[in-house]
Parts: sequence; C-alpha cells; structure tokens
Amino acid sequence: MSTSPLPVPSRLPAWLEAMRPKQWAKNALLFAGLLFTQDQYHTLNHWVKTLAGFLLFCLLSGLTYYINDLLDVSADRQHPKKRFRPIPSGRLPVGVAKLLAGLGIPALLVAARLIEYDQSGVAAWKFFGAAALYLVTTLLYSFVLKHHVIVDVLTLASLFVIRAVAGAFVINVPLSEWLLLCTLLLALFLGLSKRRGELVALGAATPTRAILKEYSLPMLEQMITIVASACVMSYTLYTFFSKSQTGQSRPYLMATIPFVLYGLFRYLYLTHKKGMGEAPEAVLVEDKPLVINVLLWALVATIVLRV
Repeated sequence: MSTSPLPVPSRLPAWLEAMRPKQWAKNALLFAGLLFTQDQYHTLNHWVKTLAGFLLFCLLSGLTYYINDLLDVSADRQHPKKRFRPIPSGRLPVGVAKLLAGLGIPALLVAARLIEYDQSGVAAWKFFGAAALYLVTTLLYSFVLKHHVIVDVLTLASLFVIRAVAGAFVINVPLSEWLLLCTLLLALFLGLSKRRGELVALGAATPTRAILKEYSLPMLEQMITIVASACVMSYTLYTFFSKSQTGQSRPYLMATIPFVLYGLFRYLYLTHKKGMGEAPEAVLVEDKPLVINVLLWALVATIVLRV
C-alpha cells in the first residue's frame, strides 16, 4: 500500500463527514432558476422553496455518497487518501451507514413531494421527479456506469443538469435550453479535469480504480480543450439570444462573458500549475480569486437581468 501524510483530523462527526459537505457547493445550481428568471416576480415562498430544495439535495447527495463508499470500501482501503474516509477507516461502521442511508433516502423523497405541494397539483410532482431521477442516476453510476469509460463522466455531468432543472421545477419556472447546455458542458469540463487530476496525482502508481486505466493524459487534454471551447461558445450564444418570458432580448447579459472566460482560465491554471484538479469541489470553494469571480458573475447577471 502506498503511503501518504495523515490528513488533518476533521472536526465534523463521522456521519456528517461521510456526506462530504464540501461537495454540497454543486447543489447551488438549484438557485439558477431564481437567478435567470429575475424578470419575473419572485415571492418569499419562491426563495424558501429553493432553499429547501437546495438543502434536500445536499442531504440526498450526501446519503448517495454513503452508498458509493459502501460499494467501494475494499478498494478505498487501498487508496492513499480515500482510506481515511469515515467508512473505509471504520470511524463510521458499515452497519450504521447502511441504516442511515436506508432510512434517510425514502424520508427525503417524501420531503421532496411536500416541498412543492400546492393546492392546484399541476406541477406538484416535477421536483419529486427530479429528485427521484437524481437518485436513480446516482445509483446507476455507483453500481454500473462508473465502470464504463466516458459514460462515467457524462453521467456525472448529467447530475448537474438535473440539479439545475430541479431548481426550476421547485418554483415552477422555465429554464433556457441554452443554459442547460452550458451547465452540461461546464460539468463535463470539471469532470474531465478531475479525471486528469486523478491521473496526475497517481503518477507511476497503479490506479486503484480500473476505470482510470482507460484514460490517458493526452486523451483527457484533448477532451478538455474541446469541452472548454464548446462551453465558451455556448454561453456566448446564450447571452446573444437570451430572451425574457415576455420575449424581450437581454443584450447586457454579454457583460458576464469575461467572468466565464476568467473562471475557465483560472481553473485550468490551478489544475496545470498548482495540481488542484483532483478535487474540483475544493477548488471552487477555497480558491479566493475563483470564488470572487463567481460572486461577481452572479452579481452582474442579477443586475443585467433586471435592466
């Protein structure tokens, strides 16, 4: 077994640490429905529902990590870093993890139905459907799809799209097809960069996961270049052709393009020069220039969508 420095002990209880709270930043995509429908009137109820949906997806995604770690527990115990996770290390007993996942997931699906409940019942099953689809897709990934090259990354990217759709469903607003395409491409960019980071981190060591043997650095570099270019082009076209619900164009949305360019370039810099590609969730919440850039993008987008 390869050795690595002991990680800094977490202050979180094992059951919460196993849910990987750092990954929860991905669920911020549920707020896209609110952000990109600023021309509509949003009530306090819309904000409450979106926040509730965000918290529900955080818990649901956290419990699916239980399942993923339970399936990979043997391999993770051989990994230089993953062996310190709560389940592989034994800090969270396997039986307790199974119990929490078995009870928590059904309860969260019931909560998903209640969040969007209204008297009309017209759209009252959409958010539940999105949450159920997220769960099914995640389980398919954990059991089958993560063992198939390229399909594994595409599946992970689709989970980002489901999050964005769920955010629109929970407040019953439409979301642009262009924005969904941009979400898919950005998620692919992050997923491929993660695979590249994992290969770089392994170096000459033998991968503990068979799927990593199917990738190579040159292949991933080409894929990342293609996806990054497509992402920039798609977002640019979205800003050109985006319209409000009343059919009015939004030309000032083009002011957000520089933030998208900087974000992609900054991320590439961090992965290539700082070796941070293995953990995109950490990069997105810990790199201050990138965090500031995302906040500025959201601020400018909010302003121009209200003009």
